[in-house]
Amino acid sequence: MPVDCLSVKKVSFRYNSVEVLSDISFSAVCGDYIGLVGPNGSGKTTLIKTILNLAKPSGGEVTLFGKNPAILNEWHRVGYLPQRIASLNPFFPATVDEIVALGLISRRKLSTPIFRSDKEAVERALKLMDIDDIKGNLIGALSGGQQQRVLLARAIVNEPDLLILDEPTTALDPETRDNFFHFLQELNWEKKMTIILVTHDIGSVGKYASKLLYLDKRIIFFGSFNEFCLSEDMSSYFGEFSQHLICHRHDYKRIG
Repeated sequence: MPVDCLSVKKVSFRYNSVEVLSDISFSAVCGDYIGLVGPNGSGKTTLIKTILNLAKPSGGEVTLFGKNPAILNEWHRVGYLPQRIASLNPFFPATVDEIVALGLISRRKLSTPIFRSDKEAVERALKLMDIDDIKGNLIGALSGGQQQRVLLARAIVNEPDLLILDEPTTALDPETRDNFFHFLQELNWEKKMTIILVTHDIGSVGKYASKLLYLDKRIIFFGSFNEFCLSEDMSSYFGEFSQHLICHRHDYKRIG
């Protein structure tokens, strides 16, 4: 039987009197790759924060690996990259490889020595994000795009069971972005890593993800891209042409 890594049941969230999320229910089976999309202000980032216990829902419940996130003691199994990266102090005394290595700390005690496998994991992550040539540079001296690559490397270095990425590629050049998406696919296929990718790029997420969650304060659609393509409700909501561009599962020829 498939095991749920994540379960969200009837979650709502209010900011003062404004309802940001309404009756959200879905689950992620271990090994899923979910593309989370929706318009600006649809509640995508708020949903991620409730999942990670960074925001308290007004109602409903969330479980990670079968546990309430508030009491979860297995956070090393979760990798997370938030949407906006605050500018770092240019005098912050940490190098690129030291920042990436911080992603390994959650799975060990502070007194545990660094193993060869840890160094190899850091090197792999640095090469993937094409920053191995600046591994000795201070993080605060890098450009915004370089900092984003470093923090992406930190999120994936531990190869977590659940990886949540909120708009991870906005500061990446096209080649690095494509390499990163292919690497995510490998993690999902080969290591069965569960991935939730928040993106505004609804036109290309179907190339990578196996499921689509379309959010607009409530769930408009959740299911496979094949189901999305065949849904008459989604045809009415998006229009048939846009629907088939999103699903990426078969060619669509405009009639007329």
